[in-house]
Amino acid sequence: MTDAQPINISILDKDYKVACPPGEQSALLESARFLDSKMREVRDNGNILGSERIAVITALNMANDLLKSSNVDKELGKELPPRLKDLENKISRVLEKARQLEI
Repeated sequence: MTDAQPINISILDKDYKVACPPGEQSALLESARFLDSKMREVRDNGNILGSERIAVITALNMANDLLKSSNVDKELGKELPPRLKDLENKISRVLEKARQLEI
């Protein structure tokens, strides 16, 4: 049995109820505020319509930032494993297409 408690969060003016373990509520709320902020940036900076599309583009941006900032290739050696390199290339292509759509 889990002790998770339901927490209400709001992202792009839509409310969600999320189960959250005790002691993690403030981290969840901070994460939700961060995600909401990033999704609003994507929505406000381009021609991307629809919350699902905004969420995907935001997730790709965040994944790309994470890969760049975590120095994954330094931690795993000089060369990324083929699967991670493929993922990085896919993310870069999608982000480039999204930027072209915004122009």
